[in-house]
Amino acid sequence: MGVDVTVETVIERPVEEVAAYAGDPSNAPEWYANIRSVQWQTPPPVVQGSRLDFVAQFLGRRLAYTYEVTELDPGRRLVMRTAQGPFPMETTYDWSPTSRHGTLMRLRNRGEPAGFGRRRGIV
Repeated sequence: MGVDVTVETVIERPVEEVAAYAGDPSNAPEWYANIRSVQWQTPPPVVQGSRLDFVAQFLGRRLAYTYEVTELDPGRRLVMRTAQGPFPMETTYDWSPTSRHGTLMRLRNRGEPAGFGRRRGIV
């Protein structure tokens, strides 16, 4: 069974501001509940090909993985895929303006947790 979870929220700030903040992986531990730390393997700022080491807490377990930025459309979309970690995962951020000068932020995580949850009955 795969994982495919999308969450979205409207943030009452301009798209450029939201995308600049949420699209900077260094800020993830401040707003993304499961992310504990982020370390750059490549120099910031984020560009296609950037690599980052993430440490997360998920279902009571510590997960360490490396993401690589595979797609970047500044202010609109950021896609990262695991280059190394417990299971293949893709995270996509999409930002679009709302009619009230805010931002609709969509965050999608999808992957196949082969072995991670199946052995322990998590998935």
